[in-house]
Amino acid sequence: MNVQHRRASFGVDAEDRIAVTVRPARPDDAGRIAAICYDAFRAIAEWHRFPPDFPNVEAALGFAEHALSRSDVYGVVAEIDGKVVGSNFLWEADYAAGVGPITVDPQVQNGAVGRRLMTAVLDRAQVRGTDAVRLVQAAYHTRSLSLYAKLGFAVREPLALLQGTPPGISVDGRRVRAAIEEDLSEANHLCVRVHGHHRAGELATSIRQGTAMVVERRGAITGYTTGIGFFGHAVATGEADMRALIAAAPSYAGPGFLVPMRDSDLLNWCLENGLRVIQMMTLMTRGSYREPQGAYLPSILY
Repeated sequence: MNVQHRRASFGVDAEDRIAVTVRPARPDDAGRIAAICYDAFRAIAEWHRFPPDFPNVEAALGFAEHALSRSDVYGVVAEIDGKVVGSNFLWEADYAAGVGPITVDPQVQNGAVGRRLMTAVLDRAQVRGTDAVRLVQAAYHTRSLSLYAKLGFAVREPLALLQGTPPGISVDGRRVRAAIEEDLSEANHLCVRVHGHHRAGELATSIRQGTAMVVERRGAITGYTTGIGFFGHAVATGEADMRALIAAAPSYAGPGFLVPMRDSDLLNWCLENGLRVIQMMTLMTRGSYREPQGAYLPSILY
Protein backbone atom coordinates (compact mmCIF):
# COMPACT_ATOMS: atom_id res chain seq x y z
CA MET A 1 0.00 0.00 0.00
CA ASN A 2 1.62 3.23 -1.07
CA VAL A 3 1.56 6.51 0.84
CA GLN A 4 -0.93 8.16 -1.51
CA HIS A 5 -3.37 5.30 -1.01
CA ARG A 6 -2.98 5.28 2.75
CA ARG A 7 -3.46 9.03 3.09
CA ALA A 8 -6.71 8.96 1.14
CA SER A 9 -10.16 8.46 2.53
CA PHE A 10 -12.64 11.28 2.34
CA GLY A 11 -11.61 13.15 -0.81
CA VAL A 12 -11.15 16.63 0.65
CA ASP A 13 -9.65 18.74 -2.06
CA ALA A 14 -10.19 22.28 -3.21
CA GLU A 15 -10.11 22.22 -6.98
CA ASP A 16 -12.36 20.36 -9.38
CA ARG A 17 -9.82 18.86 -11.74
CA ILE A 18 -11.76 15.83 -13.00
CA ALA A 19 -15.22 15.36 -14.45
CA VAL A 20 -17.38 14.18 -11.58
CA THR A 21 -21.11 13.48 -11.74
CA VAL A 22 -23.18 13.33 -8.55
CA ARG A 23 -26.57 11.59 -8.52
CA PRO A 24 -28.99 10.12 -5.95
CA ALA A 25 -27.90 6.72 -4.69
CA ARG A 26 -29.89 3.60 -5.61
CA PRO A 27 -30.26 0.27 -3.79
CA ASP A 28 -28.14 -1.44 -6.44
CA ASP A 29 -25.23 0.87 -5.52
CA ALA A 30 -24.90 -0.82 -2.11
CA GLY A 31 -22.11 -3.20 -3.05
CA ARG A 32 -19.88 -0.55 -4.58
CA ILE A 33 -20.61 1.92 -1.75
CA ALA A 34 -19.68 -0.73 0.81
CA ALA A 35 -16.40 -1.61 -0.89
CA ILE A 36 -15.34 2.03 -1.08
CA CYS A 37 -16.53 2.72 2.47
CA TYR A 38 -14.44 -0.13 3.87
CA ASP A 39 -11.34 0.68 1.79
CA ALA A 40 -11.50 4.42 2.54
CA PHE A 41 -11.93 4.13 6.30
CA ARG A 42 -9.33 1.36 6.53
CA ALA A 43 -6.80 3.35 4.50
CA ILE A 44 -6.94 6.55 6.55
CA ALA A 45 -7.22 4.71 9.87
CA GLU A 46 -4.23 2.45 9.18
CA TRP A 47 -2.17 5.41 8.04
CA HIS A 48 -2.76 7.05 11.43
CA ARG A 49 -2.58 3.71 13.30
CA PHE A 50 -6.21 3.63 14.43
CA PRO A 51 -8.78 0.84 14.02
CA PRO A 52 -11.17 1.33 11.06
CA ASP A 53 -14.81 2.26 11.64
CA PHE A 54 -15.95 -0.77 9.62
CA PRO A 55 -14.14 -4.01 10.58
CA ASN A 56 -14.89 -5.70 7.23
CA VAL A 57 -16.73 -5.26 3.94
CA GLU A 58 -19.73 -7.19 5.26
CA ALA A 59 -20.28 -4.63 8.01
CA ALA A 60 -20.03 -1.80 5.48
CA LEU A 61 -22.52 -3.59 3.21
CA GLY A 62 -24.99 -3.97 6.06
CA PHE A 63 -24.75 -0.26 6.74
CA ALA A 64 -25.13 0.69 3.06
CA GLU A 65 -28.16 -1.52 2.56
CA HIS A 66 -29.78 -0.16 5.71
CA ALA A 67 -29.17 3.49 4.78
CA LEU A 68 -30.41 3.00 1.21
CA SER A 69 -33.60 1.30 2.43
CA ARG A 70 -34.69 4.25 4.60
CA SER A 71 -36.97 6.99 3.33
CA ASP A 72 -35.51 9.46 5.84
CA VAL A 73 -31.94 9.06 4.56
CA TYR A 74 -30.85 10.83 1.39
CA GLY A 75 -27.88 9.19 -0.30
CA VAL A 76 -25.74 10.42 -3.17
CA VAL A 77 -22.94 8.84 -5.15
CA ALA A 78 -20.19 10.40 -7.25
CA GLU A 79 -19.29 8.88 -10.60
CA ILE A 80 -16.32 9.24 -12.93
CA ASP A 81 -16.86 7.79 -16.41
CA GLY A 82 -19.95 5.99 -15.12
CA LYS A 83 -18.15 4.29 -12.22
CA VAL A 84 -19.15 5.01 -8.62
CA VAL A 85 -16.16 6.49 -6.78
CA GLY A 86 -17.72 7.82 -3.58
CA SER A 87 -20.87 8.35 -1.54
CA ASN A 88 -22.42 10.52 1.12
CA PHE A 89 -25.61 10.46 3.22
CA LEU A 90 -27.89 13.03 4.81
CA TRP A 91 -30.00 11.74 7.72
CA GLU A 92 -33.25 13.71 7.66
CA ALA A 93 -35.43 12.16 10.36
CA ASP A 94 -35.43 15.18 12.66
CA TYR A 95 -34.96 18.95 12.98
CA ALA A 96 -31.17 18.73 12.65
CA ALA A 97 -29.78 16.69 9.74
CA GLY A 98 -26.69 14.53 10.20
CA VAL A 99 -24.07 14.05 7.48
CA GLY A 100 -22.12 10.90 6.80
CA PRO A 101 -20.37 8.77 6.27
CA ILE A 102 -18.73 10.45 3.30
CA THR A 103 -16.16 8.26 1.59
CA VAL A 104 -14.17 8.41 -1.64
CA ASP A 105 -12.27 5.67 -3.47
CA PRO A 106 -8.63 6.12 -2.38
CA GLN A 107 -7.56 5.79 -6.02
CA VAL A 108 -9.26 9.03 -7.12
CA GLN A 109 -8.12 11.55 -4.55
CA ASN A 110 -7.12 15.14 -5.30
CA GLY A 111 -10.07 15.76 -7.58
CA ALA A 112 -12.61 17.42 -5.24
CA VAL A 113 -14.91 14.38 -5.18
CA GLY A 114 -15.43 14.85 -1.44
CA ARG A 115 -16.30 18.52 -1.89
CA ARG A 116 -18.86 17.66 -4.57
CA LEU A 117 -20.46 15.04 -2.33
CA MET A 118 -20.63 17.47 0.59
CA THR A 119 -22.08 20.22 -1.58
CA ALA A 120 -24.77 17.83 -2.83
CA VAL A 121 -26.11 17.03 0.64
CA LEU A 122 -25.85 20.65 1.79
CA ASP A 123 -27.86 21.71 -1.28
CA ARG A 124 -30.42 19.07 -0.37
CA ALA A 125 -30.67 20.44 3.18
CA GLN A 126 -31.17 23.95 1.84
CA VAL A 127 -33.93 22.86 -0.53
CA ARG A 128 -35.71 21.09 2.35
CA GLY A 129 -35.39 24.16 4.54
CA THR A 130 -33.24 22.35 7.09
CA ASP A 131 -31.82 24.96 9.46
CA ALA A 132 -29.21 22.79 11.18
CA VAL A 133 -26.70 20.37 9.66
CA ARG A 134 -24.20 18.48 11.79
CA LEU A 135 -21.43 15.91 11.56
CA VAL A 136 -18.69 14.22 13.55
CA GLN A 137 -15.20 13.85 12.09
CA ALA A 138 -12.10 11.95 13.15
CA ALA A 139 -9.73 14.41 14.82
CA TYR A 140 -6.68 12.86 13.16
CA HIS A 141 -8.15 13.58 9.71
CA THR A 142 -7.00 17.18 9.33
CA ARG A 143 -7.97 17.44 5.67
CA SER A 144 -11.62 16.68 6.37
CA LEU A 145 -11.60 19.24 9.19
CA SER A 146 -10.28 21.83 6.74
CA LEU A 147 -12.93 21.03 4.14
CA TYR A 148 -15.81 21.17 6.60
CA ALA A 149 -14.59 24.47 8.02
CA LYS A 150 -14.41 25.93 4.50
CA LEU A 151 -17.99 24.78 3.92
CA GLY A 152 -19.22 26.71 6.94
CA PHE A 153 -19.08 24.12 9.73
CA ALA A 154 -17.98 25.31 13.17
CA VAL A 155 -16.16 23.18 15.74
CA ARG A 156 -18.40 22.70 18.78
CA GLU A 157 -17.12 19.83 20.88
CA PRO A 158 -14.08 17.56 21.19
CA LEU A 159 -15.23 14.00 21.76
CA ALA A 160 -13.67 10.81 23.10
CA LEU A 161 -14.66 7.50 21.52
CA LEU A 162 -14.81 4.85 24.26
CA GLN A 163 -15.13 1.08 24.17
CA GLY A 164 -15.02 -1.74 26.68
CA THR A 165 -17.24 -3.95 28.83
CA PRO A 166 -20.30 -2.24 30.35
CA PRO A 167 -19.91 -2.05 34.14
CA GLY A 168 -23.39 -3.45 34.74
CA ILE A 169 -23.77 -1.59 38.04
CA SER A 170 -26.74 0.34 39.42
CA VAL A 171 -26.34 4.07 39.99
CA ASP A 172 -27.93 5.80 42.98
CA GLY A 173 -31.18 3.86 42.83
CA ARG A 174 -31.94 4.80 39.24
CA ARG A 175 -33.90 2.27 37.20
CA VAL A 176 -32.99 1.55 33.58
CA ARG A 177 -35.43 -0.28 31.33
CA ALA A 178 -36.30 -0.75 27.68
CA ALA A 179 -38.09 2.23 26.15
CA ILE A 180 -41.64 1.84 24.84
CA GLU A 181 -43.75 4.01 22.55
CA GLU A 182 -45.55 5.54 25.52
CA ASP A 183 -42.22 7.06 26.59
CA LEU A 184 -41.86 9.13 23.41
CA SER A 185 -43.53 12.32 24.62
CA GLU A 186 -41.65 12.53 27.92
CA ALA A 187 -38.33 11.58 26.33
CA ASN A 188 -38.78 14.11 23.52
CA HIS A 189 -39.55 16.81 26.06
CA LEU A 190 -36.30 15.98 27.86
CA CYS A 191 -34.33 16.23 24.60
CA VAL A 192 -35.85 19.68 23.95
CA ARG A 193 -34.72 20.76 27.43
CA VAL A 194 -31.17 19.59 26.75
CA HIS A 195 -30.70 20.51 23.07
CA GLY A 196 -33.50 22.92 22.22
CA HIS A 197 -35.04 20.42 19.78
CA HIS A 198 -36.21 16.82 19.83
CA ARG A 199 -34.90 13.79 17.96
CA ALA A 200 -38.24 12.04 17.79
CA GLY A 201 -37.61 10.29 14.48
CA GLU A 202 -34.45 8.59 15.71
CA LEU A 203 -35.99 7.69 19.05
CA ALA A 204 -39.12 6.18 17.50
CA THR A 205 -37.01 4.07 15.13
CA SER A 206 -34.80 2.81 17.96
CA ILE A 207 -37.83 1.88 20.06
CA ARG A 208 -39.16 -0.21 17.17
CA GLN A 209 -35.74 -1.83 16.78
CA GLY A 210 -35.53 -2.59 20.51
CA THR A 211 -32.30 -0.65 21.20
CA ALA A 212 -33.72 2.34 23.12
CA MET A 213 -33.56 2.56 26.91
CA VAL A 214 -34.79 5.05 29.50
CA VAL A 215 -33.61 5.77 33.02
CA GLU A 216 -36.15 6.67 35.70
CA ARG A 217 -35.90 8.33 39.09
CA ARG A 218 -38.95 8.56 41.35
CA GLY A 219 -41.20 7.49 38.49
CA ALA A 220 -40.04 10.19 36.05
CA ILE A 221 -37.86 9.69 32.97
CA THR A 222 -34.55 11.46 33.59
CA GLY A 223 -32.68 10.21 30.54
CA TYR A 224 -32.90 8.06 27.44
CA THR A 225 -30.68 6.58 24.77
CA THR A 226 -31.37 5.24 21.30
CA GLY A 227 -28.52 2.82 22.05
CA ILE A 228 -25.13 3.35 23.66
CA GLY A 229 -22.94 3.00 20.59
CA PHE A 230 -21.61 4.63 17.45
CA PHE A 231 -24.98 5.45 15.90
CA GLY A 232 -26.83 6.00 19.17
CA HIS A 233 -27.33 9.24 21.07
CA ALA A 234 -28.38 9.92 24.66
CA VAL A 235 -29.64 12.80 26.76
CA ALA A 236 -30.14 13.07 30.51
CA THR A 237 -30.87 15.63 33.20
CA GLY A 238 -27.50 15.02 34.84
CA GLU A 239 -24.32 12.98 34.89
CA ALA A 240 -25.63 10.29 37.27
CA ASP A 241 -28.54 9.54 34.94
CA MET A 242 -26.12 9.22 32.03
CA ARG A 243 -23.87 6.93 34.04
CA ALA A 244 -26.84 4.67 34.72
CA LEU A 245 -27.57 4.35 30.98
CA ILE A 246 -23.93 3.64 30.12
CA ALA A 247 -23.59 1.07 32.92
CA ALA A 248 -26.77 -0.78 31.95
CA ALA A 249 -26.05 -1.13 28.22
CA PRO A 250 -25.78 -4.77 27.09
CA SER A 251 -22.80 -3.78 24.91
CA TYR A 252 -21.41 -0.77 23.07
CA ALA A 253 -22.37 -1.11 19.42
CA GLY A 254 -19.80 -0.59 16.70
CA PRO A 255 -16.46 1.08 17.48
CA GLY A 256 -17.89 2.49 20.73
CA PHE A 257 -19.75 5.53 22.06
CA LEU A 258 -18.87 9.23 22.13
CA VAL A 259 -18.43 11.30 25.29
CA PRO A 260 -17.95 15.10 25.26
CA MET A 261 -14.45 15.56 26.64
CA ARG A 262 -15.34 18.67 28.63
CA ASP A 263 -17.65 16.47 30.74
CA SER A 264 -14.61 15.43 32.75
CA ASP A 265 -16.59 13.82 35.58
CA LEU A 266 -18.39 11.47 33.20
CA LEU A 267 -15.24 10.73 31.22
CA ASN A 268 -13.28 9.95 34.39
CA TRP A 269 -16.07 7.71 35.66
CA CYS A 270 -15.95 5.74 32.40
CA LEU A 271 -12.19 5.34 32.66
CA GLU A 272 -12.37 4.33 36.31
CA ASN A 273 -14.83 1.60 35.34
CA GLY A 274 -12.50 0.01 32.84
CA LEU A 275 -13.52 1.69 29.60
CA ARG A 276 -10.77 2.90 27.29
CA VAL A 277 -10.40 5.76 24.85
CA ILE A 278 -10.08 4.53 21.26
CA GLN A 279 -9.64 7.88 19.54
CA MET A 280 -10.73 11.51 19.58
CA MET A 281 -13.34 13.04 17.29
CA THR A 282 -14.90 16.46 16.69
CA LEU A 283 -18.53 17.57 16.62
CA MET A 284 -19.10 20.25 13.98
CA THR A 285 -22.28 22.15 13.12
CA ARG A 286 -23.62 24.37 10.36
CA GLY A 287 -26.64 26.58 10.95
CA SER A 288 -28.48 26.99 14.21
CA TYR A 289 -26.99 25.48 17.37
CA ARG A 290 -27.58 25.79 21.10
CA GLU A 291 -25.17 24.73 23.81
CA PRO A 292 -26.59 21.61 25.53
CA GLN A 293 -28.21 22.19 28.92
CA GLY A 294 -27.61 18.85 30.59
CA ALA A 295 -25.74 15.61 29.99
CA TYR A 296 -25.59 14.14 26.50
CA LEU A 297 -23.81 11.68 24.26
CA PRO A 298 -23.76 12.46 20.53
CA SER A 299 -23.96 9.81 17.85
CA ILE A 300 -21.49 9.63 14.98
CA LEU A 301 -24.01 11.80 13.08
CA TYR A 302 -24.34 14.45 15.83
